[in-house]
Amino acid sequence: MLERFHLEVLAAIKEQGTLTQAAESLNLSQSALSHSIKKLEGQIKTPVWQKEGRNLRLTNAGEQILTLAGRVLPQFKHTELLLSQMAKGEMGSLRIGMECHPCYQWLLKVIEPYLEKWPNVDIDVKQEFQFGGLGALHSYEIDILVTPDPLYKPNLTFIPVFDYEHRLVVSSSHPLAMQSSIMPEQLNEEVLFSYPVEPERLDIYSQFLNPAKCTVKKHKTIETTEIMLQMVAAGRGVCALPGWLVDEFAKTMAIKSLRFGQDGIKKQIFLGMRKGEEQINYLSDFVALAQNIR
Repeated sequence: MLERFHLEVLAAIKEQGTLTQAAESLNLSQSALSHSIKKLEGQIKTPVWQKEGRNLRLTNAGEQILTLAGRVLPQFKHTELLLSQMAKGEMGSLRIGMECHPCYQWLLKVIEPYLEKWPNVDIDVKQEFQFGGLGALHSYEIDILVTPDPLYKPNLTFIPVFDYEHRLVVSSSHPLAMQSSIMPEQLNEEVLFSYPVEPERLDIYSQFLNPAKCTVKKHKTIETTEIMLQMVAAGRGVCALPGWLVDEFAKTMAIKSLRFGQDGIKKQIFLGMRKGEEQINYLSDFVALAQNIR
């Protein structure tokens, strides 16, 4: 009974609000659109929308169909795009979502040789999916998710690409710079800089401060890595970043990194993909390159 057309109609109704605007967005007449939905309602024996003045409100049945549309339509569009690109002899595009603020520096090192090897593949990096990348991967808005915190789902696969240690960063002139490691209570009077991420998603809180029932004097957010490290180098506070990234900036900045506790905070960067797509040649080659670049 249900056809792709019905899903597109309800998606258009939800987005546009009125029958007139929905019909225009689908390049249909109002009568053709209404006739199609009335036929569907006759088959399923329940209405899918109700009129409220000029607007339409979806019924419970309509909302169920709309939920299906949200899952299925992006897959249709994604597959059709791939088929179209295959027919034209094109490789397509690689859309990368970032759930790791500091990983952008590392990603640039991967992209440069990748573009040389795959000249027919376009790359788009989406950073607005901060900690919402799983939904973007499910809805086919991205093809690869770069994340240090994988959430394993039946239809997704996460491939580890490299290990690193999460470390505290202080100014070279900071009293703590004389130490090789730090204990939670030593941060009680410190100002902590971090990316604009919920504290519960920050490893310094979840794996270091919170278990010891400690906290910092003040927590401030900064969007860019460079500015954050300049603030730290100037003695305005401390931050927590991957050790490999700190090592790069320490070559030109007066900063030092310390281990969290005796054992440190060990982390991995993963590339998340939809199962079945990891064998696509230009996707698998991106993974191979990523596993060989630090």
